[in-house]
Amino acid sequence: MITGTKVELRPVSLEDFKRTYEWRNDEETAKLESGTSLFRFSHIPSEQLESSYEKAILNLDKREEGKFSIYTRGEHPKHIGLIVYRELNIISRRCTIGIGIGDKEYWNNGYGSDALKALIHYLFQTMNLNRVQLDTWSGNMRAIRSYEKCGFVVEGRLRNDAYIDGKYYDTVIMGLLKEDFKY
Repeated sequence: MITGTKVELRPVSLEDFKRTYEWRNDEETAKLESGTSLFRFSHIPSEQLESSYEKAILNLDKREEGKFSIYTRGEHPKHIGLIVYRELNIISRRCTIGIGIGDKEYWNNGYGSDALKALIHYLFQTMNLNRVQLDTWSGNMRAIRSYEKCGFVVEGRLRNDAYIDGKYYDTVIMGLLKEDFKY
């Protein structure tokens, strides 16, 4: 288990995976997490989630990607989101990460930043990566602030790359180097 100050990152159970059904079918949550891919990641029937668990979680090759459930720490831990690393490149020692706090009760309270810091620490210290990167759409200011709080810097923009709610947004590309990470 990977631990932070407020959260712990656990392997994704079938029950955790099923819980994402509510989050993926909540318009606001799904839009913030998926951006342009909203049509692929929202309005998912529970049967589809259950059938994809084996492929998405059980057959995961940890040499390429990792997925974790985000749980609150304490006496009564609660599953509040998911966090992943993907596109792992062992030659250049880098990967791409993604996060979603699905339980709105835990938004704007530092849980996402703590989960990010815990995963990044693991990626830099245990897996000996040198670079972590991510991207989001420019309208997701909450995510951008959280990423900056963790030390990410904007490295580029893809102009008008995301189309969300009838409007174009930039895709913001952010990166963090091991030497710049403060845990």
